[in-house]
Amino acid sequence: MNLRKYYFTIFFAILCSFSLFAQEKFTISGTVSDANTNETLIGVSVSVKNKKAFAATNEYGFYSLTLPKGEYEIVISYLGYETVSESINLNEDTEKNFSLKETGKQLEEVIITQKNKANIRKPEMSVNKLTIATIKQMPVVLGEVDVIKSLLFLPGVTNAGEGQSGFNVRGGGADQNLILLDEATIFNSSHVFGFFSVFNPDAIKDLKLYKGGIPSRFGGRASSVLDIYQKDGNSNKFSMNGGIGLITSRLLAEGPIVKEKGSFLIGGRASYGHLFLKLSDNKNEAYFYDLNTKLNYKFNKNNNLYLSGYFGRDVFTLSESFTNTYGNATVNLRWNHLFSDKIFSNLSMIYSDYYYGLTLDFVGFNWKSGIKNYNLKYDFKHYLSNDIKLNYGANAVYYDFNPGTIAPTGEDSGINYEQLDKKYALEPAFYLDAEQKITDKFSASYGLRYSLFYRLGASTVNLYENNQPVTYDEELKIYEKAKPIGEVHYGKNEVIASFDNLEPRVALAYELNSNQSIKASYNRMVQYLQLVSNTASPTPLDVWTPSDQYIKPQIADQVAFGYFNNFKEDAYTVEIETYYKKIKNRMDYIDGADLIANEAIEQVILNGEMRTYGLEFLIRKNTGKLNGWVAYTISKSQQRTPGRTETEIGINNGEWYRSAYDKLHNLAVTASYNHTKKWIFGANFSLQTGQPVTYPNGQYVYQGITVPSYGARNANSLPLYHHLDISATWIPKPDSTKRWKSEWVFSVYNLYGRKNAASISFRENPDSGNNEAIRLSIFGIVPSVSYNFKF
Repeated sequence: MNLRKYYFTIFFAILCSFSLFAQEKFTISGTVSDANTNETLIGVSVSVKNKKAFAATNEYGFYSLTLPKGEYEIVISYLGYETVSESINLNEDTEKNFSLKETGKQLEEVIITQKNKANIRKPEMSVNKLTIATIKQMPVVLGEVDVIKSLLFLPGVTNAGEGQSGFNVRGGGADQNLILLDEATIFNSSHVFGFFSVFNPDAIKDLKLYKGGIPSRFGGRASSVLDIYQKDGNSNKFSMNGGIGLITSRLLAEGPIVKEKGSFLIGGRASYGHLFLKLSDNKNEAYFYDLNTKLNYKFNKNNNLYLSGYFGRDVFTLSESFTNTYGNATVNLRWNHLFSDKIFSNLSMIYSDYYYGLTLDFVGFNWKSGIKNYNLKYDFKHYLSNDIKLNYGANAVYYDFNPGTIAPTGEDSGINYEQLDKKYALEPAFYLDAEQKITDKFSASYGLRYSLFYRLGASTVNLYENNQPVTYDEELKIYEKAKPIGEVHYGKNEVIASFDNLEPRVALAYELNSNQSIKASYNRMVQYLQLVSNTASPTPLDVWTPSDQYIKPQIADQVAFGYFNNFKEDAYTVEIETYYKKIKNRMDYIDGADLIANEAIEQVILNGEMRTYGLEFLIRKNTGKLNGWVAYTISKSQQRTPGRTETEIGINNGEWYRSAYDKLHNLAVTASYNHTKKWIFGANFSLQTGQPVTYPNGQYVYQGITVPSYGARNANSLPLYHHLDISATWIPKPDSTKRWKSEWVFSVYNLYGRKNAASISFRENPDSGNNEAIRLSIFGIVPSVSYNFKF
């Protein structure tokens, strides 16, 4: 422990020493915002004309540039906005805020050129950004714009199956993705079992998906980070926008609390498809609703306060005898403070809650489970110079796990109920990141995260012979639950198990010329929370559990190499990346594992390993009436759980087998065509290798019962998955100067009616007596129409 602290201190001292060599200079700093709404803009390019000085605004629109005394022309450029140039006589530290106006298509080509050149220089790779404008032009199922489903058209990202929730990144599980909304953790990102995502696109300002080269400020998951920020709200004037679809509608309002100083935002969505079922006397229901809200107030130029929240619920009822309710709730109170024109800070207090409730009237009980966390974090951005910037901070997360509360229906709360043993944990972390321009062509980003994890009481822990909760029957060659030989009770906040890990991160970029670069990255991620599920896709009933003396934290190491090229005056962009990722302590389940309401989950779990590797290709067309991209990934994702001793066979005979997320081929094409001011057309095509499954390879009869036998795990695949979607957006009055603006969106999901298999089941034909395979398909052709408006 002392040695690790020593290394961390030395690392920090080396970084800080760079500032000693800096000459006396002056700093220009400030924020960049939208001229119409006063909304701060993320990732805006702030550069000096004819100089290689460059900065980008952070998550709160702040930038800082340090230059020698003199006169400069500052150029501000951002996708979808007019480029602004202004001459500055820099003879003292200067605060300068910029406001950008939205622009037409003609100027977007210039702005895109600026943006792509910045991507060439920065040591940032395995990162994908999507604008909300791009997402809204992509055709989607049932006419609802979907943030999560738009990610499936990026390289290295696949779905878990037709109509399934979640997404898989570079062969990892959906549970290995850290999903953040205004810094708060979202544990389940879907509505209606995966048909919609929980993110209202009208309320989203920016999103970024990190597949590798992950900055040190992020931790806790082994695969990726999806970082989403909500809008702040219009502090200039009141406005509303929304949409009406076939089964869902949404409405968002925003406006000033105090003009140019404070604003509010509140938006809601709801589905109402279940109302049509009631018209036909169908008693089943499936609907959702959610609410996004945000308040912000600028006390002065150095202090801003934000309060944001999200609340969502899904309700599924089957014939009044089965009711399922689940959803997320988050609250985040943030304080931005500017210590100087070079030090920006953000203090956050975050609450996140995932709730699951189930009522089964026909058996007479209620089930409640969930996970809560309380997160306190303090982050700093330190602009030492134009050539080196530091990010450092600390956070601590306290977890409250409820694996299940069971009570009879019709009883008062708290009476005659059974509480499965609750679990608690604490996860502190400290991090330090540096982004450094080493030479004119070579830049680097490197950092270190030190994470700790404490599994806490109050709790009762089983004891097992040889500390093995899973035993092996050598005669039958099967794994079985071990019987506890005793138990130990731990008091409140008493440490049951503890872990600590160093998580180094590094990314390098070498600029071959102004349009080409090569990059490399390495990062280690540690995941202390485990999702107890043996399905390929997350379900509302999935239960999270902390690492302890039996369930070890997952440790992922990933390396990636890439080539990036802008050509034909930045009209096209090519990105090629290859990666290799290895994960230790990936949970695997013994055959016949029971996971629901299992208080001794360690009795059905073995710690294995996982490896994924692949090649990603992305080409974008950035300019002209027709733009979009083609993404192709060829990859492998495998899992192995060898025997713990020489006599044990392990899972699948200890051999590597395809993980549930293995998709050899993944092709995605998306395009948008601006035909006229009134008509915009869009199309998506997706093709993926079928999901791994295990088919029976034979059967036998035991006491008159036919029992199927199975071969190697995931040795088979569902049929090839593919579909084509199209959309047309009609803007009746594109040149109208009135505040009320509207558009109609017509779309068709799965144009040629592909019956993609959600699953394959086997049965005996009652007439012929022959075995047959039955394909379950969810979607055929799905047309939809929606009306969007704003004023």
